Amino acid sequence: MTGSAKGMTTCAVGGLVAVTAYTVALGSNGWLWFAWVVLALLTVGMLVAR
Repeated sequence: MTGSAKGMTTCAVGGLVAVTAYTVALGSNGWLWFAWVVLALLTVGMLVAR
């Protein structure tokens, strides 16, 4: 795994933790979940394309 792929994976996992914490504390926000799904798909695409 290249350095940029590791960075994207770290951001995706960190984003999942942040969005989950936000949802637990303040309630669900569809835009945050949508943004996380886009980030996760970009990460998967980057891993597959390498």
